[in-house]
Amino acid sequence: MAVPVIRKNLYFKPDSSRVVARFFNNGDLRTINLVKRIMRLNEVQVKQELEITLKGFVGRHRNISEIFLKHANNYTNLIQSINVDFQKLSLERRLLIGAYSTMEYSIESAALFNPSIVEDFDQSFLAEGEKRVIISFRATGEGHLSSIVFRKGILDASNNLRMIETHKHIDLPVIIKKKTYDKKRFMKKMEEMHIPKTYSSPFMDSLPDKFEYDALKNAIREMLRLDVDEQRKKALKEMTWLIDSYYDIEFSEDSKISGRAILPISPSESRGIEDARFVRFTDDDGSEKIYATYTAYDGFTIIPKLLYTCDFLNFRIMPMHGHGAQNKNFALFPRKIKGKYAMLARIDGVNNYLFYSDRITLWNDPIKIQEPKYPWEFTQIGNCGSPIYTEHGWLVITHGVGPMRRYCIGVSLLDLEDPTKEIGRLKEPLLSPLEEEREGYVPNVVYSCGSLIHNNHLILPYAVSDYASSYVTVNMDDLLSELRKEV
Repeated sequence: MAVPVIRKNLYFKPDSSRVVARFFNNGDLRTINLVKRIMRLNEVQVKQELEITLKGFVGRHRNISEIFLKHANNYTNLIQSINVDFQKLSLERRLLIGAYSTMEYSIESAALFNPSIVEDFDQSFLAEGEKRVIISFRATGEGHLSSIVFRKGILDASNNLRMIETHKHIDLPVIIKKKTYDKKRFMKKMEEMHIPKTYSSPFMDSLPDKFEYDALKNAIREMLRLDVDEQRKKALKEMTWLIDSYYDIEFSEDSKISGRAILPISPSESRGIEDARFVRFTDDDGSEKIYATYTAYDGFTIIPKLLYTCDFLNFRIMPMHGHGAQNKNFALFPRKIKGKYAMLARIDGVNNYLFYSDRITLWNDPIKIQEPKYPWEFTQIGNCGSPIYTEHGWLVITHGVGPMRRYCIGVSLLDLEDPTKEIGRLKEPLLSPLEEEREGYVPNVVYSCGSLIHNNHLILPYAVSDYASSYVTVNMDDLLSELRKEV
């Protein structure tokens, strides 16, 4: 029997007017020639050109002058190389150089999809039956570049979602590279990446057990300046790629959550941050934080990564490692099971696996727990976000791929103490693409990256054919009754 689903008449659609001011690198030679042209302008001309530029863009960005100056500062050494003292240039001239090194990028011009939802830490000043929530989306813009954006809203007692107005301006965070690294863990990750010890040992042997970012980065940079063979150069670049995968980001405290965007930063995610699965995690001591797993893509390789935050202002990003840290669909359980972290993943592209670990970034020894069972999921099965605790078991929202690569959403129920045991699985999809939902960037797809329970209803945000998003609600009594039929 099909479980009743209530589709809500609320859609989240991409908005091409949401733009960020990004650094644009013209390349050294072109930048030098560009700066020389700017240097030929007198101060009156510089002020005129800057005024025209500011007039056209100051209303589209917060602190655009600060952005211009920051981008100009990236060229300080290059400008010094042509015997121009950057610091002695007028502020207006530096700002104009920065303006020529800046471009607008529409972060969600192509799609706003694959949503995930978590309960906000702030539940103050709400009426009975209401819950404040944060929804994340995969925003895709020009060049199919994916980022993470957020919206905040309030679920009322009838499970209607009232969204808080989306902020006009988008803020990018300050990037802070991780200061120290554990040598043993770093070497283990290099081994998993198949970086030959012949190339890595000369650097690592001389480093202490806890080494600093700059120490290794500078050593690699110096070596790359030498005449090294292609294999060594490849290994050194992979080491750089790895060390840059660890970083922190900080947003301004006066920014609005709907105005914050996490764009690709490290080389490992240069072509996209994909399908973030957010979960509110409760530790053994009762403390809570928000974790999210996501797929980092550099145009050739994908790796699973992890971020966490306690306030959606400060985020720490790190790669996951271990022999199981490969492929997609990593989803963290919201609490430990028998003293260990637990994670779902689809490491072979077809089946669902379970991991246990003492460390949240180390994943070995995967256990296969689910295979495609019904025709609508014969191609592959994966999760649609972190498992949800119920007194009857872990509720796992799944996706299945069937004929014509049609994506549908299903549900499974796993044992609380031993999630390798499947209590039940819906024989038919909970959610399939409607006729009016079939068309989009990728046709015939419904997909989600995370749900929650509110007022005894499953709140399931979902993407429509990789273009826009909406949400449905499902009565938990109806859903659990169907899942537990064979118990």
